[in-house]
Amino acid sequence: MKFQVNRDVFSEAVSFAVKLLPQRTTLPILSGVLIQAGDDGLVLSSFDYEVSSRTEIQADVEEPGTVLVSGRLLAEIAGRLPNAPVRIATEDSRISVTCGSASFTLLSMPVEEYPSIPEIGDESGLVPASEFASAVAQVAVAASRDDVTPVITGVQLEVRENTLGLVATDRYRVAIREIEWDGGSVGGEELTALVPARTLQEVGKTFGHSGNISVSITSRDDRELIAFSAEKKTVTSLLIKGNFPPVRRLFPDTVENYAVLNTAELIEATRRVSLVLEREAALRYSFSADGLTLEAIGSEQAQASETIDAILTGDDTVVSLKPQFLLDGLSAVPSEFVRISFTKTENPNKPGPVLITSQTSREQAGADSYRYLLQPNLLLR
Repeated sequence: MKFQVNRDVFSEAVSFAVKLLPQRTTLPILSGVLIQAGDDGLVLSSFDYEVSSRTEIQADVEEPGTVLVSGRLLAEIAGRLPNAPVRIATEDSRISVTCGSASFTLLSMPVEEYPSIPEIGDESGLVPASEFASAVAQVAVAASRDDVTPVITGVQLEVRENTLGLVATDRYRVAIREIEWDGGSVGGEELTALVPARTLQEVGKTFGHSGNISVSITSRDDRELIAFSAEKKTVTSLLIKGNFPPVRRLFPDTVENYAVLNTAELIEATRRVSLVLEREAALRYSFSADGLTLEAIGSEQAQASETIDAILTGDDTVVSLKPQFLLDGLSAVPSEFVRISFTKTENPNKPGPVLITSQTSREQAGADSYRYLLQPNLLLR
């Protein structure tokens, strides 16, 4: 195999191909990136039986061929090469990488032992890339990071007619966002897919500026997978097996008791007052006609409080919230103002979850479909 390729194009392609590979793997061969050189250019791909990445780029191919090489090492080398064309050639089990005055020699890995990259099924639908990236960033933060319960480490994608819903929960909070979905010839077929949150976050970052993302949900040989494709790049992921909890029913239809605040003011006040808190401690939020008072009772050496403006509708309310969980929800609100709604429970001594939504102005609710439900801590009297 022998080819010449643009340095920046090659570096970006290798970086994309290895981005989703695990830092450590029990099978060293799965840390490789497969490079296939042919008449149409190069195809770079990686696969660890869970996630695969594939991208096509242009190159001047003198001799076609296929080679497998350590992915992260090649990515580091490609990212540090001088600004000149990259020439790569193979001889026996060695790969030479030459760029300007820099040259490297790498050992190849056995191609015949590498697993076959998953095949992609027919397209299930299209989503606007920028909206999808925004929705993933808003929702994935609420997914659990505890592998003991794999089913809640993912983001549930739910296709209903012309909308795609993204839902995530870690038992303490739930985040939901709806975006447009173009089902094409499939039309209004209902689909669900539970995708690992980490994979979905990388897809959102990678394809966020790609126009539209093609989504394919397929089942083959008892392996259900999802594929995201745009601009000659494809990422596939095995779906998480199991039943996602029915968290949508936790959201109330209407809430009469709520407060409207400036989003940035609430974020900054929460960050300041929480400075004195010990790890995992909660802040006390007291809403009244006079505004919102935040209180942190930290150690004996430090306490803090702050009052900010708030427009309250309904009864005075006091809730205790973990500041980082609240900040995660507030940071995803795409508007100047935020509405914090207070739900009720049958037990008057147990506060209901608070519902965070956007607010276009002090008087008008937001038009976006982002909703974030957060369970308060029990108040310490």
